[in-house]
Amino acid sequence: MESLVSIIMPSYNSAKTIAQSIDSVLAQKYRNWELLITDDKSSDDTLAIINKYRNKDKRIRLFENEINLGAGGSRNRSIKEAGGKYIAFLDSDDLWLADKLSIQIGYMQKNNVALSYTWYQKFGNHGDGGFVEPRLTVTYQQILYSNIIGCLTAVYDAELLGKRFMPLIRKRQDMGLWLDILKDIDMAKGVPQVLAKYRIDSGMTQNKIKVLKWQWLFYREVAELSVVSSLRYFIVYTVLGFLKYKK
Repeated sequence: MESLVSIIMPSYNSAKTIAQSIDSVLAQKYRNWELLITDDKSSDDTLAIINKYRNKDKRIRLFENEINLGAGGSRNRSIKEAGGKYIAFLDSDDLWLADKLSIQIGYMQKNNVALSYTWYQKFGNHGDGGFVEPRLTVTYQQILYSNIIGCLTAVYDAELLGKRFMPLIRKRQDMGLWLDILKDIDMAKGVPQVLAKYRIDSGMTQNKIKVLKWQWLFYREVAELSVVSSLRYFIVYTVLGFLKYKK
């Protein structure tokens, strides 16, 4: 029997994209899942779209924040409500390929993996872009240099690890979660197949520049590194990030 997978999806003014994201979950060959969407005070038609889907499929559950909590707080709300052995993540503008869960969960079960991720492809309004193919293992130390785990590809085993939550910061919440898990295991392991699609837009370069401020704060306040250590990681992270998004 398939183990239950709890899929964590935050939403905020996602009316233009969330239907595609939900459709990619409905298309999964792996059938034993629940989709937990936490909406962060959307002001567009996001809620109407979600309700249309959940009225047709009871595996889709909706939670609504009373105040805006950001992506991390919204994900944590869904994690708290999750009942699955596995916790997976998909944002409301990204997509999964149909065999994503069947391949990845099968890999985790066969190899007793606590945290896994996959390769993925970038796409946008002008069609498909390049592939992101991270190394097949990553440790705590390595992820400080480069957050190679795409959140849309990550799955962790909540029975092995317990429920793990994202730090309540506005950016880099996923990196904080991976570090929290990697403190307790030797490494995360990757599946060398493209199983998801990451949406980009024309403002990505500008957004990445803004994120550098949050990356510095992450090293200092979440990872609690010294100024010297933070600077070392920050320089390498910036260079690797620039090379990654130039592809």
